[in-house]
Amino acid sequence: MSRITSIEEYHKEYKRSVENPEAFWAEQAEQFVWKKKWDKVLDWNFNEPDIKWFVGGKLNITENCLDRHLSERGNQTAIIWEPNNPNESGRKISYKELHSEVCRFSNVLKNNGAKKGDRICIYMPMIPELAIAVLACARIGAIHSVVFGGFSFQSLSDRIHDADCNIVITADGGFRGAKDIALKSVVDEALKTCPSVKKVIVTKRTNCEVIMQNERDVWWHDEIKKVTDDCSPEMMDSEDKLFILYTSGSTGKPKGVVHTCGGYMVYTQYTFENVFQYKKGEIYWCTADIGWITGHSYLVYGPLLSGGTTLMFEGIPTFPDAGRFWQVIDKHQVNIFYTAPTAIRSLEALGLDFVKPYKLNSLRVLGSVGEPINEEAWHWYDENIGKKKCPIADTWWQTETGGIMISPLAGITKTIPGFATLPLPGIQPVLLDEKGNELVGNSVEGRLCMKFPWPGIIRTTYNNHARCYDAYFSQFKGYYFTGDGCRRDENGYYRITGRVDDVIKVSGHLLGTAEVENAINQHPDVVESAVVGFPHDIKGWGIYAYVILEHERKDTDELKKEIIASVNKYMGAIAKPDKIQIVSGLPKTRSGKIMRRILRKVAEGDFSNLGDTSTLLDPAVVEEIKAGAI
Repeated sequence: MSRITSIEEYHKEYKRSVENPEAFWAEQAEQFVWKKKWDKVLDWNFNEPDIKWFVGGKLNITENCLDRHLSERGNQTAIIWEPNNPNESGRKISYKELHSEVCRFSNVLKNNGAKKGDRICIYMPMIPELAIAVLACARIGAIHSVVFGGFSFQSLSDRIHDADCNIVITADGGFRGAKDIALKSVVDEALKTCPSVKKVIVTKRTNCEVIMQNERDVWWHDEIKKVTDDCSPEMMDSEDKLFILYTSGSTGKPKGVVHTCGGYMVYTQYTFENVFQYKKGEIYWCTADIGWITGHSYLVYGPLLSGGTTLMFEGIPTFPDAGRFWQVIDKHQVNIFYTAPTAIRSLEALGLDFVKPYKLNSLRVLGSVGEPINEEAWHWYDENIGKKKCPIADTWWQTETGGIMISPLAGITKTIPGFATLPLPGIQPVLLDEKGNELVGNSVEGRLCMKFPWPGIIRTTYNNHARCYDAYFSQFKGYYFTGDGCRRDENGYYRITGRVDDVIKVSGHLLGTAEVENAINQHPDVVESAVVGFPHDIKGWGIYAYVILEHERKDTDELKKEIIASVNKYMGAIAKPDKIQIVSGLPKTRSGKIMRRILRKVAEGDFSNLGDTSTLLDPAVVEEIKAGAI
């Protein structure tokens, strides 16, 4: 695959990719192992939507992640696993060993009834078995649906239901900082309402006590003894589903974003190698959990497709102290480090004493993902971690895009703090006004859309294609709408300005307001709630909840704890509100629509310009909300 090496080459490649996208992407796809080459590069329309890349091509992504590397780098480390506890021994798994383990677990899946096209839910801690399970699903043609291990039983149940999974892969528990998380018991609770699940495969991690249900539950270590490591990869069509990954939507129920085999493969490798300027032999570390798209694309698939060495970390940045990231970088001589602004801000707040003991001289490239990195955090990252010698790739992309879309190419694109800079080759962004008119030229601000498909684009939302159309293609005819606002400066650089729909980006993860409200409303004393985002020093955005009660309660502090517990139960701790304000009413129009603009202003502490409130059913409620603002 061609790696761009200069800004002049970037402009040349970008021009070529826009003028003849099919020839450009066919060239990138040529290097992979195809069982049968494609008949047509691209077939698409954004009106249904219906998008197909490398039409008629046959392949298996794991053959390209594993088998094709064995002759040249079979003994090279594929995955470095760093455990939660620094005193515990980690693991280094070579390509040869990873291939063997993936083949073995593929056979375990088959023995337990898995077949091509089945949906398999994976709910695990960040241990090597998680990556092995993902790749084993792909090898046998089963569709993996990884659910982040911090989600509650209800969120897990919803996702298993929606995908109609027949197998769940989990662990007895997991370690996260000082906490032990009982994963198997969460699975047991979720499965009370999931009759589709016939088998649960459990790996041991914490050795906590678990209940194993006869016939349904089996131990990974028992099953692995029954199989060999001989498993040919299933032949897949380029447009067969590879995975489903759930993302919060503005209408409550999570959306199962579907990515397919061929296009996703080509796009993740191309973006990985070019954005990070990855060189053979380098140690690369993406700190994301595999439960998020960043972990899928840039911890597992991208690095392995490139024959790289990828580091997988079980822990958190502040355990046993806030120097853990830097200790791991020095220990493994990490060259490329990709993390979230939330982590950077939280570590910045704890001071430089945790950074000073470490050299960090192996670092060559820094990356940022999840949300635009604010200028202060950018400079702290640049000066204290990169020592002003490591380019920062501030990447913008989404679960739905499959891979990075707008980003500096490390060391090639001139960077400006807070700017995602320029689109990658093959990406054709446009800014539209509210009416859908294209804003041409520079120094403009509007809604960020794409006017042409790229190989990693979402194909559908699982079992609900209409929802895919409604969410991404209905607002502006003929365009993919990202849901983000964006500014293009006088030099043509892009700066993301934030969401324009009802989702909040908390610590880099999108949470639908309706989903959080639903979790709050499960509390028996809550009649109604409304949730908005507000600027948060560490998380980027925090959650501010306005809550209406059925009966007045004097023990407000206790009530707030109960509401947070409800959110933890029905959604997970990631969605817990930072501020809860008890109100008697919400600012609604006469048609019953909540005027969130007002709630956002109050949450931000900006009472100066609340706009016209005369259209509200009860304008007086605004004064009450302002008076009680936290």
